[in-house]
Amino acid sequence: MKIAFFDSKPYVQKIFEDANQGKHDLRFFPVKLTHETVELAKGFESICVFVNDYLNAAVLESLSNLGVRLIALRCKGSDNLDLKACKTHGLEAVRVPHYSPHAVAEHAVALMLTLNRHTHKAYNRIHEGNFSLDDLVGFDMHGKTVGVIGAGDIGKILIKIMLGFGCTILVYDLVDKAGELKDFAPDKLKLVDLDTLYANADIISLHIPLTDENHHLINAAAIAKMKDGVMIINTSRGGLIDTQALIAGIKSKKIGHVGLDVYEHEAKYFFEDFSNSVITDDELARLIAFPNVLITSHQAFLTNEALRDIAQTTLLSITEFEQGKRGSELSFGIR
Repeated sequence: MKIAFFDSKPYVQKIFEDANQGKHDLRFFPVKLTHETVELAKGFESICVFVNDYLNAAVLESLSNLGVRLIALRCKGSDNLDLKACKTHGLEAVRVPHYSPHAVAEHAVALMLTLNRHTHKAYNRIHEGNFSLDDLVGFDMHGKTVGVIGAGDIGKILIKIMLGFGCTILVYDLVDKAGELKDFAPDKLKLVDLDTLYANADIISLHIPLTDENHHLINAAAIAKMKDGVMIINTSRGGLIDTQALIAGIKSKKIGHVGLDVYEHEAKYFFEDFSNSVITDDELARLIAFPNVLITSHQAFLTNEALRDIAQTTLLSITEFEQGKRGSELSFGIR
């Protein structure tokens, strides 16, 4: 099949070309899919998109009119895709439901440790010849209580890692995970409601998809219920956190540390180089300015293993579609 890749980067092209081995006809475009760029899909049977490509009803109608038949999301979440419009315009969609969960979980831990032990600040100081230890005091992870919101593949890996640190784990999930977690050090793990998690967790890490129901799950009311000085980590989707409420919580010192690999208005900036430009997003600029906030550019998935899984799964789904499978017949189809 002829496949147009949007929002492509050199590492995307390399990993997909390696996995493809000449089977499909791949074309890579660095621009995001939007109303303005959708014409690039003309002549392609399938498009491959990422988390910040724009897939609303109008774009999907244009894609259908251009002859596109399959949308392949090279990610797990599908919150940027209007599934109802897909059906209306006769478009099939596939995603990557599983890829290395270790990649995202380990990045969440990296954010925790960096914020706690101030290693990013120490690195910068040393390069300036400053070897002082002032304001670099952290805390032992051992003995702390970690609240894990979402006990899917990634959440479970994070739980295992934090148990290794000697933490107590509080888990909230919309699905009863008692059976799945029964062997996870029961004396150190409890399934709780959100209010209990908020009230007792020293660190809160988000590992749930973004839906209409949990949009701004972390809002002013939720933050008010949390422990003073709480650390909040988000490696899932930016829309789970109300940014204005987050900023207010940081300013009031209710929130002690924030680690974000995602941001609710990230689409304009993430994955691009703005080092010679002014950041005009006031909320993003404010977050960057806080000394106790660490932001990475949606890179939690960025390991060799995860990229390999994403490429192989995506191309398998496209091959299945090419072979005549549709809808629920596709291994990784979404509806």
